[in-house]
Amino acid sequence: MARSLDGLVLAPVADQSPGQVGTRTRFTYHEDGGRIWAEYTGGDVVRGHLVGTREGDRLDFRYVQLGQDGATSSGHCVSTVVDLPDGRVRLEETWEWESRQGRGTSVVEQLPS
Repeated sequence: MARSLDGLVLAPVADQSPGQVGTRTRFTYHEDGGRIWAEYTGGDVVRGHLVGTREGDRLDFRYVQLGQDGATSSGHCVSTVVDLPDGRVRLEETWEWESRQGRGTSVVEQLPS
């Protein structure tokens, strides 16, 4: 199992469609006893939150966010935690909006210290 996400700051490696997270978005993760949560902001996202569970290297969570345009959105994501050779962490994600149309994949990586 990859190391704990608690206190790690991660960012997407590529921009998504407008109104979604992008390379300027920062996620601050927390983890305790199989529970995970994070706050995120930046780019098109004014404020976002996610909450879910971790079982081994699999995360399963729901997310909600407020965009710069004032719209709120929510969805579901399943991620795999991967240890990178340089010691950082990567999340390989499959997500789907629940409040609007759309689904996809993304990758977020721990920012270098």
